[in-house]
Amino acid sequence: MKNKISICLAVIAITMSVFMPYYISGMVENTENTGAVNIEKIANASTSSTVNSIDSEEPNITADYAILIEAATGRVIYEKNADEKAYPASTTKMLTCVLAIEKGDLDKTLSVSQRAAWTEDPYVGFQQGDMLKERDLLKALMMVSDNSSAVVLAEGIGGSVEGFAKMMNDKAKEIGLTNSHFVTPNGLPDDDHYSTARDMAKIAAYGWHNEKFREFSGTEMDTIEWVSPVNKRMVVKNSNKLLGTMPGVNGIKTGWTNAAGGCLAASAKRDGVQLIAVVLHSDDVNTRFTEAGKLLEYGFSKVKKMKSMDKSRTERTVLVSHGEGFKVTAHPQEDVKFPLLQGDSEKDYTIKISGSGVVEAPIEKGQRVGQATVYYKGKKLNSIPMVADKDVYKGNNVISILVGYCHRLGLLN
Repeated sequence: MKNKISICLAVIAITMSVFMPYYISGMVENTENTGAVNIEKIANASTSSTVNSIDSEEPNITADYAILIEAATGRVIYEKNADEKAYPASTTKMLTCVLAIEKGDLDKTLSVSQRAAWTEDPYVGFQQGDMLKERDLLKALMMVSDNSSAVVLAEGIGGSVEGFAKMMNDKAKEIGLTNSHFVTPNGLPDDDHYSTARDMAKIAAYGWHNEKFREFSGTEMDTIEWVSPVNKRMVVKNSNKLLGTMPGVNGIKTGWTNAAGGCLAASAKRDGVQLIAVVLHSDDVNTRFTEAGKLLEYGFSKVKKMKSMDKSRTERTVLVSHGEGFKVTAHPQEDVKFPLLQGDSEKDYTIKISGSGVVEAPIEKGQRVGQATVYYKGKKLNSIPMVADKDVYKGNNVISILVGYCHRLGLLN
């Protein structure tokens, strides 16, 4: 047993600097350290986008619930009753869209059921037996907030509205929602269907990282095409009145019911800064647009610059057991971005790189093998997956076998 441990300790001595998660106070150009990186140390090597900053007072928001965040990190710039429960109305459809993109097939044809055709307050007017591809149903869902399309997608992807609701709640938990529960795919009123401004902002930010989500939520005008009846088409214009009227606005979703009032999740990007505003329970259908616009303008006045650390400058070596090779290098999946608001300093931010020091082959290029977490003054903002830089197939590399043996003994983890 002593000999086995000696062999393991020899491996550990060789690879000690590349697998243990720990905090560091600085960062060099090509580091294999893992842990917390003070972003001030790398500010001169980072890229940034500067926003003209002026002193501005918080906007007067009459909506009962509201929040404004920076999309890359989730940093909150403004909030009002952001954790109080509210009816989200059709902003619910953001989550339906996320699931349809991730779990569905945009080119798959779905049929409109009787339940879908008879759904309350439809916009498009689908008839039972109509057939459309998922991508056209998503246009109806996100651009003109059609309620029937949400039911068609729910039945096609979840087997039933009830089955899809379970998927929605599972996804909500995965995204990090803490005060929401979903019953319907379209947000029609139900006492057990609720969310918060903060949770809806989290859904919006999550969806915004997906190119297809951005496309469906940010297109001003498009055409819905039916598979059956053949040659049937409808030109639709996005219900988000901020699109095309306010500089930088690029999505996301409107909502309205009598119970929920005016609801809107709106996003805009200027000079590299992406913001998301959510207002729930506005007085009327127009106030939601003016107040979301006020929040976005306020946010752009407060963010003085957006810093970005190139993903290639942050790396971590991860050992591989039972592979053709014995290690991979992990980088963040995307550049690490963080906003600087008035009064902020780069030293307020740290990045902690964490994850298992050992993974088992096979490993695919791009596979998640850890995470980089951004903190602001010790508070977690968001996490970015650390992904492998290459494939490693199963094999009998000697060091890799030893790594696996030591890992099983608990000497490497």
